[in-house]
Formats: sequence, C-alpha cells, structure tokens
Amino acid sequence: MRVLIAEDSVLLREGLVRLLEEEEIEVIAAVGDADALRSRVRADPPDVCIVDVRMPPTNTADGLIAATELRAEIPGLPVLILSQYVEPHYALALLDGGADGVGYLLKERISAPAEFLRHLHTVAGGGTAIDSAVVARLFDRPRRHDPLSDLTERERDVLAAMAEGMTNASIAEELFMSEKTVESHVRSIFQKLDLHVDSRTNRRVLAVLQWLRT
Repeated sequence: MRVLIAEDSVLLREGLVRLLEEEEIEVIAAVGDADALRSRVRADPPDVCIVDVRMPPTNTADGLIAATELRAEIPGLPVLILSQYVEPHYALALLDGGADGVGYLLKERISAPAEFLRHLHTVAGGGTAIDSAVVARLFDRPRRHDPLSDLTERERDVLAAMAEGMTNASIAEELFMSEKTVESHVRSIFQKLDLHVDSRTNRRVLAVLQWLRT
C-alpha cells in the first residue's frame, strides 16, 4: 500500500510516518499544506491519502477542500480524513461523489493504532469508515428514535444497495424490480428519514450515512 500523508502538525505527521513504516506500509510523501497535497497527488496518485481538515495556507478547511477536488479529478481516489474538526458542508461535498473509499475519523476518538490501521485498510480497499460522531454532526439535529426502524424490509434492501454505490438502474436489476419501483422506494426512504429537498445537501448521501451508522 502506498500512502500520502497531509498533516500540518510535524509531531503527528512524523508519528503517522513511523506507525505506517513499522507496519511495512510505504509512505510516498508526508506534506504539511494543501497545495503540496494537490501537487504530490497529481504527480503520483497514492493508494490512499490521509488528510487533516485544517491546514495551510488558510488553516480553515483547506485539506478537506483539496481532498474533495482531488477525488473529483481522480475518481475513486481513497481519502481518509483524520481531524479534530467536522466541517459538515465540505464533508458532504467529499461524499457527494459516493462513499466508496472515503473515511472521516476524529483524532480524539481513535483508541488504538490498530483501530486506525484497520480503518485505513478499509478505505484503501474501497470501503467506508465514517465516525458515528461525524454522522451525528452532519445531521445536526436530535432524533427521538431510529428512523431506520420505520423502513420496510424492501426499503432497507434498497438503502443497503444505495450504500454500496449502486444507481437506481443497478438496484432495479439486482433486486428484480422496475426502476420506477426503485424510485418510489427511494422517495419513501427520504420521507421516512426526514430528508427534505435541500440544494445544499445530497439526500442520497445522507440516507447512506444513516445506514452506515448502524
């Protein structure tokens, strides 16, 4: 596995390099700002990028913005966000192209190196690793009960297929139903999960995140 690290904290950056090298994972670059991240990935795309959210040049969401741009340029580029912060708007933009090969973990909630390495391998392999606290922040509103419990068995099947990145046409073929029926199930899922039309978010991504939370 070839890994690129983008982290502005020298101590954490070097610590990650040391951890990965001890596991015989190749670190092709370790950079400290978003511009260097863009440059290195474009020159030599890694198997997975580990990226902090806030880093130079503006120390806001530069790392997350750069990761989103790079995934748009290099479809399927695995990115594991490792940060102290949750940036809902940019996190949803990162996930907008699909949850495959995407991770978003909070530094303070990783209890052991083995846990981090497990998530890293998951993301590098095209899987998803989203901290439940990140999901909660993306929804940013209390829920009286688990809305997934309101879904029918067929709706749960459709949502599970959505979580695998399948289109409505693919879901129809997989589940032996018409595409119109799939569209009807998707609308019902959105309604039951209280996901209203909002140009600032992608309801399909939010629905999948709810599923991944279970």
